[in-house]
Amino acid sequence: MAPRIALNITDPGHTTWADGAACRASIRTGSRSFHLASMLLPANVRWPAHAMYAFCRFADDAVDEAENPVTALADLKQRLDLIYDGEPLPAPADRAFTDIIERFQIPRSVPDALMQGFQWDADGRQYDSISDVVSYSVRVASTVGVMMTLVMGVRDRQALARACDLGIAMQLTNIARDVGEDAREGRLYLPLDWLAETGIDAEKWLLAPVHNEAITHVTGRLLETADLYYQRCVSGISMLPARCRPAINAARLIYAEIGRELERMQLNSVDHRAVTSTRRKLALLSRAIADSAFLKGASSLDEAPEACFLLDAIDGLPSRDPVKVNHGPLWDFSGSGGRMIDIISRVNERQNIRPVD
Repeated sequence: MAPRIALNITDPGHTTWADGAACRASIRTGSRSFHLASMLLPANVRWPAHAMYAFCRFADDAVDEAENPVTALADLKQRLDLIYDGEPLPAPADRAFTDIIERFQIPRSVPDALMQGFQWDADGRQYDSISDVVSYSVRVASTVGVMMTLVMGVRDRQALARACDLGIAMQLTNIARDVGEDAREGRLYLPLDWLAETGIDAEKWLLAPVHNEAITHVTGRLLETADLYYQRCVSGISMLPARCRPAINAARLIYAEIGRELERMQLNSVDHRAVTSTRRKLALLSRAIADSAFLKGASSLDEAPEACFLLDAIDGLPSRDPVKVNHGPLWDFSGSGGRMIDIISRVNERQNIRPVD
């Protein structure tokens, strides 16, 4: 039997060391931004984060690249059934995700919401209002934020609400960045009422997507909305274990920087794709470490109404002992600083690295 990664002393788990390596490879190739930020996590949080990401990434790719997305979604739901029955398929992402949902008590309704977001993609759904776009973002991004927060041992509703805010902000940023790319694939995620207000007929524009003043206005408005959610999530980061804050703060800063790159491009994401350089990402990682000791934000904020169903799903679970994370003082940067040096060393070794978000 292949050696397995034990999540606790009595349970050897389903995940082999080879599965763990496959999950790390998935995040390294799937999102360099997320991978860089995750390297600041403590080791006992980092590998579950990679395992969770690997399954979410696999699910996204399975639907996005399928000739028949409906069939792909049905297959994914069957795989989730097996995972929640404790009998995963013999695939790295499935075995690893099984251990994660068991150890951290992730309710089925959370990945089910993610699948619903994929279903909306498969249906070619368009969104009438910004609230509808936020509802979509909650499903495809806030679900991941909620699972990440549970992996870090935090179940406080306020912290989870702020994780939802960060997921919303990131997805709105993705939408703003990929306007042209999505349009050329027949997809449109911009709010239809915003487009109508600027005089754009959405269906006609999709037939021949061009960058113009109206699209610039809508893209800028979307980024402004994203920035509001980035600000809202700050107080939630301060509620995480001290050793986890730099990584999540880094993810916030790196993704928000995509918006700044777009602004430097005059908000033209129809003809170009905003890319953050590796050098800039490293600078933001350093800033994330330095700033994490001083994060505060508003102490009490309303929850995004579109995310309440996710928060209610966690509220309904029995309480549990928190995951043990190294809770040393945040101003002792021996751990994060050492990892930062390691990150820089690895990047320098890869001279041909291309910045990919």
